[in-house]
Order: sequence, then C-alpha cells, then structure tokens
Amino acid sequence: MHKEITIQAPATVANLVCGFDVLGMALERPFDIMQVRLLDRREVIITSRDGFPLPSDPALNTAGAPLIAMLEELDRPEGRPPGFENRPIGFEVIIDKHIKPGSGIGSSAASAAGAVVAANHLLGNIFSREDLVRFAMFGEKVASGVKHADNIAPCIYGGITLIRSIFPLDIVSIPAPSLQVTVVHPQIEVRTADARQILRKEVLLKDAIRQWGNIAGLVAGFMKNDHDLIGRSLEDVIIEPVRSMLIPGFDEVKQQCKEAGALGGGISGSGPSIFMLSKDEATAKDVT
Repeated sequence: MHKEITIQAPATVANLVCGFDVLGMALERPFDIMQVRLLDRREVIITSRDGFPLPSDPALNTAGAPLIAMLEELDRPEGRPPGFENRPIGFEVIIDKHIKPGSGIGSSAASAAGAVVAANHLLGNIFSREDLVRFAMFGEKVASGVKHADNIAPCIYGGITLIRSIFPLDIVSIPAPSLQVTVVHPQIEVRTADARQILRKEVLLKDAIRQWGNIAGLVAGFMKNDHDLIGRSLEDVIIEPVRSMLIPGFDEVKQQCKEAGALGGGISGSGPSIFMLSKDEATAKDVT
C-alpha cells in the first residue's frame, strides 16, 4: 500500500454561461500540485508549501473538510479497506497553490477534489468517483456555504460534466468538443459567497424557458461537436446580468472577444475570470 502520492488538481470553469450549478469543464492548466501522505493516526493536517495562508482547523479548510467526511465514512465497520481494519487512519496534505483563490476557476474545488482523489488512491481506490464528488462537496460548503458540484465533478471526472441532480447525486460525462479555451483574469477578487448572495431568488417563467433551451442546446452542441449551436447557446438571461455588475468592463470585453472570433463565453463560475470558447488555437490567442 502506497504511503504518499503527488497529484495535479486542475482548474475548472463552472456554469458554462447558462448552466448555473449544473455544467462544468476541466482546464488543462493551471493546476494545483498536492502531496498527500497516509498517517497512522486519526488526524488531518493541511499545510501550504508556498506560504499561502490556510485555516489551521481542517474542518474549516476546503481540502480538510472533505477528508474529515471521508474518515467519518471509514469509521463505519463496513467502510474499512482491507489492511486497515484495526489501525487508525489520517492524512497530511501539502498544497502548492497555483489556482488563485477568488479567481473563479475552481480554486476551492481543486483543493477539495485533489485531496479526496489522492487519499482514495492511498486507500486502494475503495471509493467511486461519485463518492469522491460527495466528499469533495464538503469543501465547497466551507468556501461558499452551499454544496455544489459544477467545479468538483469536472475536476474529478475530467472533460465536461452535467450535474443532473445533487440529492441524489447524478453526474453525466459529456464528450468534450474540439475547442480552445481562453481565460482572462481581471486583477480583482469576487468571493463565491458574495456572488451567490446577490442572485435573485425568483425568475420569470419566460426567462426560465429561454435558459432551459440554451442549456439543452449547449449540451446538444457539445455532443454533436456543432460549433454554431454551441455559440448560439452560450447565453445567460438569469445569472450573468446580475453577476456581471461585479466585473468592471465585462460587457465590453465579451463583445470584443466575440468580434475577435470567439464562439462565445462569459463569467467563469462566480467570477471575476472570463472564459471564451474558440474553434482553433489561433483565434483563442487573438481573443487574449
């Protein structure tokens, strides 16, 4: 049984414009580097390799809370993996953070997902990917006060994912189209909790209908690799009009990116990063 593993946890783009809390996509880079060690005592230790400040209480840490949830499940008699029946289990996590917190590209999700994926490997991969998403969502609750999986799922599954349901958890992998992604990060910070707080609690039926059509069109466009359909479906009439107020110059940036040839895009997660999808690498570079 391995005692230590080093993994890379990728950044992610949540929502994909119209799919608030239900769609997400993994990026090739940037990624956090996480070193996870198996301990022979019931303890979770989280430290930062680069000196980035982290909560000392693991229950308040986006990587620590998921590991605590995993250990609680392991405490059940039927939850112990072979070879660990009568011995204490704990984890030490050392994080080299490359995904800036508050950037909108899944910093908290990378910490949460990376921790449980690495821990599961050290335990002999006894948990399913769905189990790992369930544990990792405890980290998102620490970060934003709400369990959501639109960053967690693609970080663990890779590619593009649809979260059909949270309770019960139902995750669908979607084939990734042949597209390039450009991410622009304004030098401001938007806290996920704050970005959720300003959202409207009720929406007009006509807006909901239009949004459902865009989500269905975007998923169909991904599965058919239909670039035009993807571009037409990258429209948000519910969340983006509210959250864009937190990002100065958002509308101008989005319009200029589309004029440069991007199919479309919008706010990455809660922002402030903005992502754009393009047909080829040359266009993606022009968009920057």
